[in-house]
Amino acid sequence: MIALLLALGSSLAYGCADFFGGLGSRKAHVLRTVMIAAPASLTVELLLWPFLGASFSTATLAWGAASGVASAAAFALLYRTLAIGPMNVLSPLTALVSAVLPVGVGVLQGEDLGVAGLIGLPLALAAVVLVSAGGGAGTARPSRTALLLACGAGAAIALQLVFLHQAPPDSGVGPLIVGRAVSSAVTLAAAGLMHRRLGPEKPAYAMSATAGVLDSVANLLFLLAARSGDLAVVAMITALYPAGTVLLARGVLAERIHRGQLIGLGTAAAAVSLLALT
Repeated sequence: MIALLLALGSSLAYGCADFFGGLGSRKAHVLRTVMIAAPASLTVELLLWPFLGASFSTATLAWGAASGVASAAAFALLYRTLAIGPMNVLSPLTALVSAVLPVGVGVLQGEDLGVAGLIGLPLALAAVVLVSAGGGAGTARPSRTALLLACGAGAAIALQLVFLHQAPPDSGVGPLIVGRAVSSAVTLAAAGLMHRRLGPEKPAYAMSATAGVLDSVANLLFLLAARSGDLAVVAMITALYPAGTVLLARGVLAERIHRGQLIGLGTAAAAVSLLALT
């Protein structure tokens, strides 16, 4: 149950982070947004170090660095995807892609999900598909470029989660600190190389920093959840994060929620209830 609650918290934080990051990327080049978000995330993790502890073994450094490279790619691809929009279609598609790899890794590692888990996982996957449906009159259809970016962002997120899970369980927030330091360095280096193409627009500082802080909280909750529960279950619950993005997009941007998406949100609630029984 603790793992379930942590995963739900991670899902909510990821959904809110994606909304603010995508919104911020509509005001300036995506790299300008990530240049604020990534260091903000690193600051949060450094502040958590004295309270949660951290160790930096070779394995922690390796898996943390790998997660950092994946995180930098996920930041840039995801925020660019959500900036193109529509958020209420592309965010769930990203989540669908991001759920498949961690679930597969968990199953291959021999995690025993039980009957409730075997029913709940496909149901959760169906929920993500339903929330991804969008469509209908009055709902914008995403471009091919946006769809490709969403799939790439989902793959990067999946790799980040798998790499974090592989870090030693006694490493505290070490993998998060290493990962965020690497992703910040990669982002700043990319911004330096592309500075002439970033445009004159100033980033939305508050929204970008908020996205970074929320992403850091989401990563921490995921790491704690994965250490106390099955990766397959935790990853699938975390992949329900588009619910938060969709609801915020509806409330703030007045993006329409299709009937199928409402059914998907209800299906997600049923799936979480079943997964709680595992």
